[in-house]
Amino acid sequence: MEWGYESAAVRRHRVGGERREGPEAAPPPEREAPAQEPLVDACGGRGGARTRKSSPGGSGGASRGAGTGLSEARAALGLALYLLALRTLVQLSLQQLVLRGATGHRGEFDARQARDYLEHITSIGPRTTGSPENEILTVHYLLEQIKLIEVQSNSLHKISVDVQRPTGSFSIDFLGGFTSYYDNITNVVVKLEPRDGAQHAILANCHFDSVANSPGASDDAVSCSVMLEVLRVLSTSSEALHHAIVFLFNGAEENVLQASHGFITQHPWASLIRAFINLEAAGVGGKELVFQTGPENPWLVQAYVSAAKHPFASVVAQEVFQSGIIPSDTDFRIYRDFGNIPGIDLAFIENGYIYHTKYDTADRILTDSIQRAGDNILAVLKYLATSDILASSSKYQHGNMVFFDVLGLFVIAYPSRIGSIINYMVVMAVVLYLGKKLLQPKHNTDNYTKDFLCGLGITLISWFTSLVTVLIIAVFISLIGQSLSWYNHFYVSVCLYGSAAVAKIIFIHTLAKRFYYMNASDQYLGEVFFDISLFVHCAFLLSLTYQGLCSAFISAVWVAFPLLTKLCVHKDFKLHGAQGKFIACYLLGMFIPYLYALYLIWAVFEMFTPILGRSGSEIPPDVVLASILAGCTMILSSYFINFIYLAKSTKKTMLTLTLMCTITFLLVCSGTFFPYSSNPANPKPKRVFLQHMTRTFHDVEGNVVKRDSGIWINGFDYTGMSHITPHIPEINDSIRAHCEENAPLCGFPWYLPVHFLIRKNWYLPAPEVSPRNPAHFRLISKEQTPWDSTKFTFEATGPSHMSFYVRAHKGSSLSQWSLGNGTPVTSKGGDYFVFYSHGLQASAWQFWIEVQVSEEHPEGMVTVAIAAHYLSGDDKRSSQLDALKERFPDWTFPSAWVCTYNLFVF
Repeated sequence: MEWGYESAAVRRHRVGGERREGPEAAPPPEREAPAQEPLVDACGGRGGARTRKSSPGGSGGASRGAGTGLSEARAALGLALYLLALRTLVQLSLQQLVLRGATGHRGEFDARQARDYLEHITSIGPRTTGSPENEILTVHYLLEQIKLIEVQSNSLHKISVDVQRPTGSFSIDFLGGFTSYYDNITNVVVKLEPRDGAQHAILANCHFDSVANSPGASDDAVSCSVMLEVLRVLSTSSEALHHAIVFLFNGAEENVLQASHGFITQHPWASLIRAFINLEAAGVGGKELVFQTGPENPWLVQAYVSAAKHPFASVVAQEVFQSGIIPSDTDFRIYRDFGNIPGIDLAFIENGYIYHTKYDTADRILTDSIQRAGDNILAVLKYLATSDILASSSKYQHGNMVFFDVLGLFVIAYPSRIGSIINYMVVMAVVLYLGKKLLQPKHNTDNYTKDFLCGLGITLISWFTSLVTVLIIAVFISLIGQSLSWYNHFYVSVCLYGSAAVAKIIFIHTLAKRFYYMNASDQYLGEVFFDISLFVHCAFLLSLTYQGLCSAFISAVWVAFPLLTKLCVHKDFKLHGAQGKFIACYLLGMFIPYLYALYLIWAVFEMFTPILGRSGSEIPPDVVLASILAGCTMILSSYFINFIYLAKSTKKTMLTLTLMCTITFLLVCSGTFFPYSSNPANPKPKRVFLQHMTRTFHDVEGNVVKRDSGIWINGFDYTGMSHITPHIPEINDSIRAHCEENAPLCGFPWYLPVHFLIRKNWYLPAPEVSPRNPAHFRLISKEQTPWDSTKFTFEATGPSHMSFYVRAHKGSSLSQWSLGNGTPVTSKGGDYFVFYSHGLQASAWQFWIEVQVSEEHPEGMVTVAIAAHYLSGDDKRSSQLDALKERFPDWTFPSAWVCTYNLFVF
């Protein structure tokens, strides 16, 4: 195929088209006259072989209005309607939670019963570890329901119940790294097995505790309710199980995964576990997404594929989550890292705006969401408990799986090695397709090669400048204090950043069409830029496959289907140009890649948009969202770039997009779009943490050198207190907290080591707090070891949650301690952070640290501090805290508690 000239058929078509256009069209002889003048192109090449376009007055744009040029209005409207139709189809798919309602028949999951469990658990209120609500009331309710289930169970099955109270310690690299210690926390464990017992088991895990001040309906009471109903259904079934199912209702997941660690490292039933299913939440209701599997146990994915009634799974979510860019973790990590057990991690992801807030109530979770989760969990557990694979699962541990659902209807899954073969075959098909054009005789391919390479450069420049443009807008919006304007109105971000990105891409290509490609035919350019998009996606496919990422299947879809489409429509396009039949066939061929792309894009924004409202004060959310939108625009525009060259003009489209972006920009700058909402039907609150604390600093002699009290205020998003100050004037920049440079973690009582994410704090002076259960910390002993280090032994008593901080002085270092695996783990910034919690009636916490000293300092060897957090009971409140909390506007969620902080130097 020769790309330097138009075919005779195309020339005849263009001439005929011009004649039909009327007397204003260019004369046919002039159109067909071969170009004699060499064209000097922008890339330094000569374009003499390209078909030239003549035009009155030398204007290449004027003649483009004749012939086969697409109508701009029709092209723009058609593409917009096409994408809108696909987005509607995706939305309909997401709203279809179950294919049939619950029947309530024996042997089937009944969402109504599960909802009853859910409402009873959430009626108890917030359930923080160590509180009576968590340790007594919820445990009592669970045991009561399990007893009723046991009474109704079939004689084929045996139910055993155990209440575990583990104590232990471990280190984890989550949130920059820290160590966790727990004492006497609670697990309710139920084993359902055949009457004669079983040697192997599958674990189902949920947690019934919640974060402070949240009823925790979705996170994670609904999962525990689902597990209770699954236990009831399986125990009354007349079908015998081959293996046991262990249901773990753990009571300290929100304490950074402590209860699951206590179970998998200490419970006698843990040795039976061969695989697990973890039920979690990152949102409220909707579909539960399988976002982690394995590691390297493809049989588990196959089990889900075979058994799940309403599948919703993606290896893309798995690789995104495991990359660490989402600041969250689940019990999956504990079972994988400390139990070496493979599993499946599921989570509700819809409406993350109210996750971990007071709005996470049972009434917000649709019964159909409960039904679909129950149907899936019941089916998968039954499948695994009757499977022959579970007993010898270690034999099936080989490689990863590529898996993804198709609009929630079914799951496609295959081994990653098969995926690699498919991907390389697709790459080879592209190599053959492009090679045929690039390796033809030199005089035929000179123009094509140069135009392809320059077109590739133009495309990359358009994408780069598009990204730079939206980032400039995002940075400006952030600097003027209008961040998160889209948080309550998501389509504001589309109109602002999306329209800017699209307009910039069209603008760059229009310039190229007008000034560089002015003498090339529309059809020729359409071919070239289609090939460029194909090449770019193929390069991504090759790169992702080489890196071993299972997500490469997306690029394979974005290469294979467009290539097949191109081969199918090529003949019609060559003969008739971009007519209606070509456009219809082209868009139909792009249906699958674009539909799936929009499906994934929805999931990305469903997860990331709420997270940007709680990602700390250091990450500009507009910059992140603008970057994501620019990336999505690049992907979605890739195979539509050729329409820019096929269309007669792009002026109206660019003008419309520019106007949309400008109007939105001005409205955002004027503060028209308020980020938060207290709408009862769809709240999107601003999260604020209030800690009424008293701090006491001691010197190396034990004397008090500083003592102060106040309410420490942290806003969990980039806007800080700018929206709060008009309502509470005393919370302004004049009370910004300053860092105590000589104290670990700046001398503040961090509940978790998120100090590197939240550097903007406010400290409002207030009276001292006097908890009825004050924390006590003392040095029990200080001794010199035979290996020339100093061993400090401490004892601490206090509320259920405490944080311990350590900073070694210059010339000193921590060599050992009695926590974790014995090796001290630093947090981000170089200090040491220990998270401590206990259940009811815990003994005093005793531990030791060893300090190695290379040079003596009069200021001491080490600084330690302990913060006591009162998250439940009467001690969590103070009159000043309550009064301040009441003054916060209704579009905020202020989570408040009392704490104390004591610092010592040794």
